[in-house]
Amino acid sequence: MSSTAASAAEPVRSSSPRRGDGRSDGLALVAAAALFWSLGGLLARLVATDAWTTVFWRSVFAALFLLGVTAVQERGATWARIRGLGPAGVGMALCFATASTCFINALAYTTVANALVIQSTSPFIAALLGWVWMGEGVRRRSWLAMAAALGGAAVMASHSWGAGSIRGDGLALVTAMAFATAIVIVRQHRHVRMTAAAALANVFSALFALAPARPSQASPSDLALLALFGAAQLGLGLVLFTAGARLIPVAEASLIGMLENVLGPLWVWLALGETPAAATLLGGGVILGALVVHTALDWREG
Repeated sequence: MSSTAASAAEPVRSSSPRRGDGRSDGLALVAAAALFWSLGGLLARLVATDAWTTVFWRSVFAALFLLGVTAVQERGATWARIRGLGPAGVGMALCFATASTCFINALAYTTVANALVIQSTSPFIAALLGWVWMGEGVRRRSWLAMAAALGGAAVMASHSWGAGSIRGDGLALVTAMAFATAIVIVRQHRHVRMTAAAALANVFSALFALAPARPSQASPSDLALLALFGAAQLGLGLVLFTAGARLIPVAEASLIGMLENVLGPLWVWLALGETPAAATLLGGGVILGALVVHTALDWREG
């Protein structure tokens, strides 16, 4: 491990970094990542490929995009950066790949409502992991905001809450745990660029999906959409997230990431005319309100 990575692995004691420490940049970057990720539902509706084929091509295009970004960042030394990722980088890649793969499989066995609410436990898992792993404290208002966001997610899902299976719900929980763990790794090694690890994550995802996928059945128009799906929605989102998550506490990075759940139905509504249920609008308003109040109080303190 390099001296830079070693220093990044030391416990983080401060739970309220100031604006001068890059906090505002971190919040903005993670919010921008959630904005790009929220387009996933719309793009998934527009492509005609099956779920596994979508995962495969999206991961391939995201990996190519992220490898290109890594080449620019490292001035062509892409392979050297990948070889030098170490356990932390590979661990983060496996966590992101596991989260993506398990979420797709969870939707095959449980309801979207169940998956949404279980995924919304990710901020709590991240907070606990950050405390145990790095000694990073969580402020009371962050706990309250996370609880409000979880309640909002439950309201969003209430109109379609159904009986899921233990297998599907378990996979959704693995998704939340893997995503939370990835955030902690990025935060702990915050002085190390994780773009190469994000590229590796998509290589893993493509390999996971290769067997059940049918890549040759994607039409040219589908491939164009899947390229956008992979490079912009997933790839650029990962670049922004890995840059921002290292600047703010893990609980807050995961909390801001819940903007994805709020904005996702909005894009489908605007683009495809699918009016969200009243519960979706109400729950989304609760989540958004919790994030706005939490961020406004941060700025007031800063």
